[in-house]
Amino acid sequence: MLLSLPIMNRQTLVQQIHQKKSVLCVGLDTDLQKIPQHLLQEKDPAFAFNKAIIDATKEVTVAYKINTAFYEAQGIEGWLTMQKTLAYIPQNIFTIADAKRGDIGNTSEQYARTFFETYPYDSVTVAPYMGEDSVKPFLGFKDKWAIVLGLTSNAGSKDFQLQSFGDEFLYEKVLKTVATWGSPDNIMFVIGATREDQLKHVRSLLPQHFFLIPGVGAQGGDVPTVCKNTLNEDGGILINVSRAVIYSSSGNDFAAKAHDAAIAYQQEMAAFF
Repeated sequence: MLLSLPIMNRQTLVQQIHQKKSVLCVGLDTDLQKIPQHLLQEKDPAFAFNKAIIDATKEVTVAYKINTAFYEAQGIEGWLTMQKTLAYIPQNIFTIADAKRGDIGNTSEQYARTFFETYPYDSVTVAPYMGEDSVKPFLGFKDKWAIVLGLTSNAGSKDFQLQSFGDEFLYEKVLKTVATWGSPDNIMFVIGATREDQLKHVRSLLPQHFFLIPGVGAQGGDVPTVCKNTLNEDGGILINVSRAVIYSSSGNDFAAKAHDAAIAYQQEMAAFF
């Protein structure tokens, strides 16, 4: 079954950002062991949870990021839940498949078709380790985006990303090289919010590109630091918050608490518009 959704290009995304005075991306990392227990009585508990979260947060959210691992782990039923969730997201809100794909060219072509055609997301996260021919297939779809891992916030990032590569760090080489494979209209970069000392530097390297910025909330990053160092005239960032919004409560009031958390983040963001 193929879904058909409208195109979300850069112009549309920027309009949403300025209308809502928000760069909030809500991560739907839906874990059946963490959602409110009363939802387990539903036919599709994960979708019931996602639907409630989307309804509660859509007024201030400009993007939803579906972490595909949480759905793939559930087998066929998980893929169906993901499909229903994607179709339920309002058409004017940017969608991200957080799938971290990237392989030899013909395999990447199939991954791109999966997340841009069969499941028509606006974007998909991509690992650049295998080089240009593993990323380029994601850039051949009009008004679709590859969100390439750049500088991540996990402890293991020091193993490769923060190693010296000549007179620069490896992550700097990756950012500058990948940027030449496409344009700010089809390439974004993942930049971890907990790398406070490097946010401003990364923005100076890539003044026009959008950044998907995880790490705010449960991982310790904060909205003011991110906004001060990375916002540009288009907004230019999507600040992803997952656990701190969707798991604000484990009770019957989970949706209301998620709404309150999303509003609080949006109000922090609005101060910079």
